[in-house]
Amino acid sequence: MNPQKTAVIADTGCDIPKDIAEKLGIRMVPLHVMYPEAEYLDDVDIDPLMVYHRFPNEIPKTSMPSVEEITDIYRSLREEGYEKVIAVAISSQFSGSYNVMRLAAESYEGLEIFVFDTKNISCGSGIFAYWAAIKLSEGLSFEEVTSGMQKKINDSHLMFYMDTLTYLEKGGRIGRVASLLGNILKLKPIIACDKEGVYYVVGKARGKARVRDMLIDNITELSRGHHCWIAIMNGDCVDDAKEVESILDQKIADKEFIYHKQIAATMAVNTGPGLIGVLTFDPEL
Repeated sequence: MNPQKTAVIADTGCDIPKDIAEKLGIRMVPLHVMYPEAEYLDDVDIDPLMVYHRFPNEIPKTSMPSVEEITDIYRSLREEGYEKVIAVAISSQFSGSYNVMRLAAESYEGLEIFVFDTKNISCGSGIFAYWAAIKLSEGLSFEEVTSGMQKKINDSHLMFYMDTLTYLEKGGRIGRVASLLGNILKLKPIIACDKEGVYYVVGKARGKARVRDMLIDNITELSRGHHCWIAIMNGDCVDDAKEVESILDQKIADKEFIYHKQIAATMAVNTGPGLIGVLTFDPEL
Protein backbone atom coordinates (compact mmCIF):
# COMPACT_ATOMS: atom_id res chain seq x y z
CA MET A 1 0.00 0.00 0.00
CA ASN A 2 1.31 3.46 -0.90
CA PRO A 3 1.61 6.16 1.79
CA GLN A 4 -1.45 7.93 0.37
CA LYS A 5 -3.54 4.78 1.03
CA THR A 6 -4.91 5.16 -2.49
CA ALA A 7 -5.95 2.14 -4.56
CA VAL A 8 -6.06 2.12 -8.37
CA ILE A 9 -8.61 -0.05 -10.14
CA ALA A 10 -9.32 -0.49 -13.86
CA ASP A 11 -11.69 -2.57 -15.94
CA THR A 12 -10.15 -5.35 -18.03
CA GLY A 13 -10.99 -3.47 -21.22
CA CYS A 14 -8.09 -1.21 -20.24
CA ASP A 15 -5.74 -4.02 -21.32
CA ILE A 16 -3.11 -3.85 -18.58
CA PRO A 17 -0.92 -6.98 -18.49
CA LYS A 18 -1.48 -9.14 -15.41
CA ASP A 19 2.14 -9.06 -14.27
CA ILE A 20 2.30 -5.26 -14.49
CA ALA A 21 -1.04 -4.84 -12.71
CA GLU A 22 0.20 -7.07 -9.90
CA LYS A 23 3.54 -5.28 -9.68
CA LEU A 24 1.91 -1.83 -9.50
CA GLY A 25 -0.97 -2.96 -7.29
CA ILE A 26 -3.68 -2.16 -9.85
CA ARG A 27 -6.89 -4.06 -9.10
CA MET A 28 -8.50 -5.30 -12.32
CA VAL A 29 -12.30 -5.38 -12.65
CA PRO A 30 -13.46 -8.09 -15.09
CA LEU A 31 -15.84 -7.21 -17.88
CA HIS A 32 -18.13 -10.04 -18.98
CA VAL A 33 -18.16 -12.21 -22.12
CA MET A 34 -21.45 -13.97 -22.77
CA TYR A 35 -21.87 -17.17 -24.78
CA PRO A 36 -25.11 -19.21 -24.91
CA GLU A 37 -23.76 -21.77 -22.46
CA ALA A 38 -22.27 -19.41 -19.87
CA GLU A 39 -21.19 -15.91 -18.88
CA TYR A 40 -17.42 -15.61 -18.43
CA LEU A 41 -15.27 -13.11 -16.57
CA ASP A 42 -12.73 -11.44 -18.85
CA ASP A 43 -9.13 -12.49 -18.09
CA VAL A 44 -10.36 -14.74 -15.26
CA ASP A 45 -12.06 -17.73 -16.86
CA ILE A 46 -11.81 -16.76 -20.53
CA ASP A 47 -8.91 -15.49 -22.61
CA PRO A 48 -8.85 -13.90 -26.08
CA LEU A 49 -7.57 -17.00 -27.85
CA MET A 50 -10.70 -18.85 -26.75
CA VAL A 51 -12.74 -16.11 -28.47
CA TYR A 52 -10.67 -16.29 -31.66
CA HIS A 53 -10.99 -20.08 -31.80
CA ARG A 54 -14.79 -19.78 -31.80
CA PHE A 55 -14.83 -17.22 -34.62
CA PRO A 56 -16.42 -16.82 -37.12
CA ASN A 57 -19.35 -19.06 -36.22
CA GLU A 58 -19.76 -17.76 -32.67
CA ILE A 59 -19.53 -14.08 -31.80
CA PRO A 60 -20.36 -13.50 -28.13
CA LYS A 61 -21.82 -10.47 -26.43
CA THR A 62 -20.00 -8.39 -23.83
CA SER A 63 -21.30 -6.59 -20.79
CA MET A 64 -20.21 -4.44 -17.87
CA PRO A 65 -19.83 -5.58 -14.27
CA SER A 66 -22.76 -5.02 -11.93
CA VAL A 67 -23.01 -2.30 -9.30
CA GLU A 68 -22.84 -5.08 -6.69
CA GLU A 69 -19.55 -6.37 -8.12
CA ILE A 70 -17.99 -2.91 -7.99
CA THR A 71 -19.36 -2.24 -4.51
CA ASP A 72 -17.80 -5.50 -3.32
CA ILE A 73 -14.43 -4.31 -4.65
CA TYR A 74 -14.77 -0.95 -2.90
CA ARG A 75 -15.72 -2.73 0.32
CA SER A 76 -12.74 -5.07 0.03
CA LEU A 77 -10.37 -2.15 -0.49
CA ARG A 78 -11.76 -0.36 2.55
CA GLU A 79 -11.27 -3.50 4.65
CA GLU A 80 -7.66 -3.65 3.44
CA GLY A 81 -7.07 -0.17 4.83
CA TYR A 82 -7.36 1.99 1.72
CA GLU A 83 -8.95 5.41 2.15
CA LYS A 84 -9.13 6.60 -1.46
CA VAL A 85 -9.68 4.97 -4.87
CA ILE A 86 -8.86 5.98 -8.43
CA ALA A 87 -11.16 4.01 -10.74
CA VAL A 88 -10.29 3.96 -14.45
CA ALA A 89 -12.73 2.89 -17.18
CA ILE A 90 -12.78 2.60 -20.95
CA SER A 91 -14.84 5.17 -22.85
CA SER A 92 -18.42 5.47 -21.64
CA GLN A 93 -19.36 5.47 -25.34
CA PHE A 94 -18.39 1.79 -25.57
CA SER A 95 -19.15 0.36 -22.15
CA GLY A 96 -21.21 1.07 -19.08
CA SER A 97 -18.36 0.26 -16.71
CA TYR A 98 -17.68 3.97 -16.07
CA ASN A 99 -21.29 4.60 -15.04
CA VAL A 100 -21.38 1.47 -12.88
CA MET A 101 -18.18 2.54 -11.10
CA ARG A 102 -19.64 6.01 -10.63
CA LEU A 103 -23.01 4.78 -9.31
CA ALA A 104 -21.32 2.38 -6.90
CA ALA A 105 -19.06 5.20 -5.69
CA GLU A 106 -22.01 7.52 -5.07
CA SER A 107 -23.71 4.96 -2.85
CA TYR A 108 -20.65 3.71 -0.97
CA GLU A 109 -19.49 5.53 2.14
CA GLY A 110 -16.06 5.30 3.71
CA LEU A 111 -13.87 5.92 0.65
CA GLU A 112 -13.04 8.98 -1.40
CA ILE A 113 -13.47 7.71 -4.95
CA PHE A 114 -12.46 9.38 -8.21
CA VAL A 115 -13.97 7.70 -11.30
CA PHE A 116 -12.30 8.57 -14.59
CA ASP A 117 -13.87 8.22 -18.05
CA THR A 118 -10.74 7.98 -20.19
CA LYS A 119 -12.65 8.62 -23.46
CA ASN A 120 -10.46 5.89 -24.94
CA ILE A 121 -10.15 2.13 -25.29
CA SER A 122 -7.70 -0.69 -24.51
CA CYS A 123 -4.24 0.57 -23.49
CA GLY A 124 -5.34 4.08 -24.47
CA SER A 125 -7.41 3.84 -21.28
CA GLY A 126 -5.13 1.58 -19.25
CA ILE A 127 -2.25 4.02 -19.54
CA PHE A 128 -4.02 6.29 -17.04
CA ALA A 129 -4.19 3.56 -14.40
CA TYR A 130 -0.54 2.75 -15.12
CA TRP A 131 0.44 6.43 -14.88
CA ALA A 132 -1.59 6.96 -11.70
CA ALA A 133 0.01 3.96 -9.97
CA ILE A 134 3.50 5.15 -10.97
CA LYS A 135 2.87 8.70 -9.77
CA LEU A 136 1.42 7.52 -6.45
CA SER A 137 4.54 5.38 -5.94
CA GLU A 138 6.65 8.48 -6.60
CA GLY A 139 4.86 10.33 -3.82
CA LEU A 140 2.29 12.47 -5.62
CA SER A 141 -0.91 13.04 -3.66
CA PHE A 142 -4.35 11.75 -4.60
CA GLU A 143 -5.32 15.29 -5.62
CA GLU A 144 -2.20 15.79 -7.74
CA VAL A 145 -2.70 12.48 -9.54
CA THR A 146 -6.41 12.92 -10.24
CA SER A 147 -6.01 16.51 -11.46
CA GLY A 148 -3.06 15.36 -13.57
CA MET A 149 -5.16 12.65 -15.21
CA GLN A 150 -7.76 15.21 -16.21
CA LYS A 151 -5.09 17.51 -17.64
CA LYS A 152 -3.51 14.68 -19.62
CA ILE A 153 -6.65 13.09 -21.04
CA ASN A 154 -5.73 14.22 -24.57
CA ASP A 155 -2.13 12.95 -24.27
CA SER A 156 -3.12 9.31 -24.81
CA HIS A 157 -2.87 8.44 -28.51
CA LEU A 158 -3.88 4.91 -29.48
CA MET A 159 -4.27 3.91 -33.11
CA PHE A 160 -5.10 0.47 -34.49
CA TYR A 161 -6.07 -1.50 -37.57
CA MET A 162 -7.29 -5.06 -38.12
CA ASP A 163 -7.62 -7.69 -40.83
CA THR A 164 -11.37 -7.34 -41.30
CA LEU A 165 -14.06 -4.82 -40.40
CA THR A 166 -16.66 -7.56 -39.94
CA TYR A 167 -16.39 -7.71 -36.17
CA LEU A 168 -16.60 -3.95 -35.71
CA GLU A 169 -19.78 -4.05 -37.79
CA LYS A 170 -21.22 -6.99 -35.82
CA GLY A 171 -20.51 -5.12 -32.59
CA GLY A 172 -22.31 -2.02 -33.86
CA ARG A 173 -19.15 0.10 -34.03
CA ILE A 174 -19.41 0.83 -37.77
CA GLY A 175 -22.19 0.50 -40.33
CA ARG A 176 -22.75 -2.56 -42.51
CA VAL A 177 -22.14 -0.66 -45.75
CA ALA A 178 -18.79 0.71 -44.53
CA SER A 179 -17.79 -2.78 -43.41
CA LEU A 180 -18.70 -4.41 -46.73
CA LEU A 181 -17.00 -1.72 -48.83
CA GLY A 182 -13.87 -1.83 -46.73
CA ASN A 183 -13.58 -5.60 -46.93
CA ILE A 184 -14.35 -5.78 -50.67
CA LEU A 185 -11.92 -3.00 -51.59
CA LYS A 186 -9.26 -4.31 -49.18
CA LEU A 187 -9.18 -0.87 -47.55
CA LYS A 188 -7.89 -0.95 -44.00
CA PRO A 189 -8.71 2.04 -41.82
CA ILE A 190 -6.57 3.26 -38.96
CA ILE A 191 -8.95 3.90 -36.08
CA ALA A 192 -8.59 6.03 -32.95
CA CYS A 193 -10.89 7.65 -30.38
CA ASP A 194 -11.80 11.31 -30.65
CA LYS A 195 -12.09 13.69 -27.69
CA GLU A 196 -15.62 12.46 -27.00
CA GLY A 197 -14.46 8.84 -26.81
CA VAL A 198 -15.96 7.78 -30.14
CA TYR A 199 -14.17 5.95 -32.95
CA TYR A 200 -13.05 7.92 -35.96
CA VAL A 201 -10.94 7.04 -39.00
CA VAL A 202 -7.46 8.56 -38.99
CA GLY A 203 -6.68 7.33 -42.51
CA LYS A 204 -7.09 4.43 -44.91
CA ALA A 205 -4.70 2.35 -46.96
CA ARG A 206 -4.97 -0.68 -49.21
CA GLY A 207 -3.10 -3.70 -47.87
CA LYS A 208 -1.44 -4.59 -44.59
CA ALA A 209 2.02 -3.19 -45.39
CA ARG A 210 0.69 0.23 -46.37
CA VAL A 211 -1.63 0.59 -43.40
CA ARG A 212 1.16 -0.53 -41.07
CA ASP A 213 3.48 2.12 -42.48
CA MET A 214 0.77 4.78 -42.15
CA LEU A 215 0.18 3.87 -38.49
CA ILE A 216 3.92 3.96 -37.77
CA ASP A 217 4.24 7.36 -39.43
CA ASN A 218 1.36 8.77 -37.37
CA ILE A 219 2.71 7.39 -34.08
CA THR A 220 6.22 8.63 -34.89
CA GLU A 221 4.94 12.14 -35.54
CA LEU A 222 2.91 12.18 -32.31
CA SER A 223 6.00 11.01 -30.37
CA ARG A 224 8.29 13.70 -31.73
CA GLY A 225 9.92 16.25 -29.42
CA HIS A 226 9.30 14.65 -26.03
CA HIS A 227 9.88 11.50 -24.01
CA CYS A 228 7.09 8.98 -24.59
CA TRP A 229 5.78 5.68 -23.35
CA ILE A 230 4.96 3.16 -26.07
CA ALA A 231 2.64 0.16 -25.73
CA ILE A 232 1.94 -2.33 -28.50
CA MET A 233 -1.18 -4.48 -28.67
CA ASN A 234 -1.98 -7.36 -30.97
CA GLY A 235 -4.94 -9.52 -31.86
CA ASP A 236 -3.50 -12.99 -32.38
CA CYS A 237 -0.60 -11.69 -34.49
CA VAL A 238 2.45 -11.53 -32.23
CA ASP A 239 5.00 -11.65 -35.06
CA ASP A 240 3.44 -8.61 -36.77
CA ALA A 241 3.55 -6.72 -33.46
CA LYS A 242 7.24 -7.53 -33.03
CA GLU A 243 7.94 -6.21 -36.51
CA VAL A 244 6.13 -2.95 -35.72
CA GLU A 245 8.10 -2.62 -32.49
CA SER A 246 11.38 -3.09 -34.32
CA ILE A 247 10.56 -0.30 -36.78
CA LEU A 248 9.37 2.06 -34.03
CA ASP A 249 12.54 1.37 -32.07
CA GLN A 250 14.55 2.78 -34.97
CA LYS A 251 12.25 5.72 -35.71
CA ILE A 252 11.54 7.09 -32.20
CA ALA A 253 14.55 8.21 -30.20
CA ASP A 254 13.27 9.23 -26.77
CA LYS A 255 10.91 6.40 -25.89
CA GLU A 256 10.29 3.60 -23.43
CA PHE A 257 8.43 0.44 -24.43
CA ILE A 258 6.30 -0.15 -21.35
CA TYR A 259 4.47 -3.30 -22.41
CA HIS A 260 3.24 -5.57 -25.17
CA LYS A 261 -0.03 -7.45 -24.87
CA GLN A 262 -2.54 -9.63 -26.62
CA ILE A 263 -5.77 -7.62 -26.40
CA ALA A 264 -8.37 -8.71 -23.84
CA ALA A 265 -11.19 -11.08 -24.74
CA THR A 266 -13.76 -8.28 -24.54
CA MET A 267 -11.69 -6.21 -26.97
CA ALA A 268 -11.17 -9.19 -29.30
CA VAL A 269 -14.93 -9.71 -29.60
CA ASN A 270 -15.39 -6.37 -31.38
CA THR A 271 -12.22 -6.26 -33.46
CA GLY A 272 -11.48 -9.80 -34.58
CA PRO A 273 -8.07 -11.26 -35.43
CA GLY A 274 -5.13 -9.51 -37.07
CA LEU A 275 -5.24 -6.35 -34.96
CA ILE A 276 -2.22 -4.14 -34.39
CA GLY A 277 -2.54 -1.21 -31.99
CA VAL A 278 0.12 1.24 -30.86
CA LEU A 279 -0.11 3.74 -28.01
CA THR A 280 2.13 6.76 -27.49
CA PHE A 281 1.80 8.75 -24.28
CA ASP A 282 3.72 11.70 -22.84
CA PRO A 283 4.13 10.85 -19.12
CA GLU A 284 5.28 14.30 -17.99
CA LEU A 285 2.91 16.67 -16.20
